[in-house]
Amino acid sequence: MSSAFQPKSEFLRQFIDRGFLHQCTAIEELDREALKPVPLVAYIGFDATADSLHVGSLLQIMMLRLLQRSGGKPIVLMGGGTTKVGDPTGRDESRRLLSSDDINRNIAGIKKIFAQFLKFGDGPTDAVMVNNADWLDKLNYLDFLRDYGRHFSVNRMLAFDSVKIRLEREQPLTFLEFNYMILQAYDFLELGRRAKCKLQIGGSDQWGNIVNGVELGRRVDDLELFGLTTPLITLASGAKMGKTAAGAVWLNEEKLPAYDYWQFWRNIEDADVGRFLKLFTDLPLDEVARLEKLQGSEINAAKIVLANAATRMCRGAEAAEAAQATAQKTFIEGGLGADLPTVEVSKAELANGIAAFELFRRAGFAASNGEARRLIKGAGAKLNDETIADENQKISLADLNAEGVIKLSFGKKRHVVVKAG
Repeated sequence: MSSAFQPKSEFLRQFIDRGFLHQCTAIEELDREALKPVPLVAYIGFDATADSLHVGSLLQIMMLRLLQRSGGKPIVLMGGGTTKVGDPTGRDESRRLLSSDDINRNIAGIKKIFAQFLKFGDGPTDAVMVNNADWLDKLNYLDFLRDYGRHFSVNRMLAFDSVKIRLEREQPLTFLEFNYMILQAYDFLELGRRAKCKLQIGGSDQWGNIVNGVELGRRVDDLELFGLTTPLITLASGAKMGKTAAGAVWLNEEKLPAYDYWQFWRNIEDADVGRFLKLFTDLPLDEVARLEKLQGSEINAAKIVLANAATRMCRGAEAAEAAQATAQKTFIEGGLGADLPTVEVSKAELANGIAAFELFRRAGFAASNGEARRLIKGAGAKLNDETIADENQKISLADLNAEGVIKLSFGKKRHVVVKAG
């Protein structure tokens, strides 16, 4: 893309100004397409490998939201078919194969997320959700190979990073996985035929797969299709987006309480504030510019704006307000906020005492006992606001505070309430 290129369409202007753009096929032609009186139809695919998406998928959801806010029509493509194959991109080993029941259960969980971010319906810019199992499950293998397989060069497929990296590391790549990029390209062709879809959007690691779809549409049906990718989003620390020491930052309420979700955004590093306000909120860019200029302790105000906006969008206004109120109660007033994460332990267990490292693991501060031991040895763990010196220290009924609970803390920002059941 030329550095002098200035898009005329609202969609691409916002896409670029907010920092979403990494690569694009024929961006000037796409800009003209977005200016047409009919809505630009675009899709992003999501495989159903779990019953929720996590924050690592949020950028893709925000792109569909931006498309709709700019007058386009989003398609959410659920990978009911491709999940049976498994995307090899970014992996050193094959994904665990899921049954059809598992995949359908996961799709049901994921569907709830999108209703928070997009408006679904029958209108010209209303979002729709489709499942690629509707066409992939019906393919005849020999006919598919004859009609579409001839358009793919194995030499070129071997050069894609998703394949090349696995081979260079001498990690096995099954023939099943090798077919994934062909099926993804075919999805684009099907959506072009069925829904007049013109654009596929994805992360930078999907560029090769997206280009395959663009070229397949041109070769088979003479369709003019476009591809758009976003940069890889990492935290300022270099850590992968969506992962914390305690595990994934899930978008579904059932997988992660709203308070923990709010805290993820509140606790980001100072260097990430401006970028994340652009990417993960709808705040006007002039307001983002004002907030990202804040320095010192004032940057915390911008983090609260980010946490409130992100939580409101994903979990609703009441959840965002309750999370902020809990944080106020816990951090500023020194009490126990009503929405703090809780874990229940039987009175019988507490009567005998539970090792500190085990209780911290159960509370979600660590993924394993070994990690919990290291956490406590680092002097960052507290019991009722007092530092724990010994990871083997027994925590018992005697540690219940005046409110009848036990407060576990790690650092200044992470707290869990233990209740005796």
